[in-house]
Amino acid sequence: MTTLSVIGNPGNRRVTMFADAVAGAGLPPPRVYAWRDVLTGGPVPGPGERVRIDSPGEDAQVGRLLRGAVTEAEHGEITGTAAAHAGLGAALRRVEDGGGTLLSAPDDILTMSDKPRCHALLREHGVPVPGALAGITGYDGLRAAMRAAGWARVFVKPSHGSSASGVLALTAAHGRVAAVTSVERGPGGRLFNNLTLRRYEREADVAAIVDALGADGLHVERWFPKAGLGARTVDLRVVVIAGEARHVVVRASRSPLTNLHLGNARGDVATVRARAGERAWDAAMETCARVGAAFPRTLMAGVDLMFHAGWRRHAVAEVNAFGDLLPGVSHRGEDTYTAQLRAALCAV
Repeated sequence: MTTLSVIGNPGNRRVTMFADAVAGAGLPPPRVYAWRDVLTGGPVPGPGERVRIDSPGEDAQVGRLLRGAVTEAEHGEITGTAAAHAGLGAALRRVEDGGGTLLSAPDDILTMSDKPRCHALLREHGVPVPGALAGITGYDGLRAAMRAAGWARVFVKPSHGSSASGVLALTAAHGRVAAVTSVERGPGGRLFNNLTLRRYEREADVAAIVDALGADGLHVERWFPKAGLGARTVDLRVVVIAGEARHVVVRASRSPLTNLHLGNARGDVATVRARAGERAWDAAMETCARVGAAFPRTLMAGVDLMFHAGWRRHAVAEVNAFGDLLPGVSHRGEDTYTAQLRAALCAV
């Protein structure tokens, strides 16, 4: 019988929720391979193991190991994102060489975690995405590219960031600049991800943040005006499992950043579906399924989907390799972990 395994951070709720799903299926507990061991030459899953690769986040020691850093970053510090992505790649190659059957292909995880690369792949597969500016490494180049494109509003994102860390919603028009972001500037030019959003209106502040983030790579997208309900803008996190768009969460915000951990609210899926109309809703879900098809060797993808302000169009903002942490959300009576487990076992 195939042994179920998970690579993750022991004790993290992602690992425990997957273990709960396994127990609910009446199966033996999964083997847990700690990221800190995988990153320091420890054992990896081998032949006969069916392997879930979970997020290495939310563990400071693991973050340091991924970056190859000698010292810990301070809590919430935005640093070494490119190095961490490279470290993740090296670790995933070790895992792949172990011979286990992986539920997520390492190349797919790395592509989803590289925003410019993911954006290009989605375009190749006909997935609607916002326009993007290539080759941006700092503030001066960003402003020049915006002027050349005729864009007054963009989202500036670290190439390898997650959870809105380092993201700026930037407006530059009529000689004035404003950026809404979770970035907090600290001593010595250090940047921190703060759950309280800030608005910077001094161009020198915005330039300093963009230049600091640019050292690790930037992805710049044209601002896509999101649909709204009441006083909040909304977008969706859609979990695609085995090619099917399944679990959906509406994220409603009074700011341009909709991530739930920033204090935003869950909206009502039925209300959004009714407002969009069945044709637009079905088209959006078909797009999410097309995103899943772009990663055929991977069981699950978390898709961030935006409806345009008029509800007639939509676009994909990002794809998250670990985007299935949706507590309390079910589809056909299953949470995301149970649904993935069933799909994985059906594929055996």
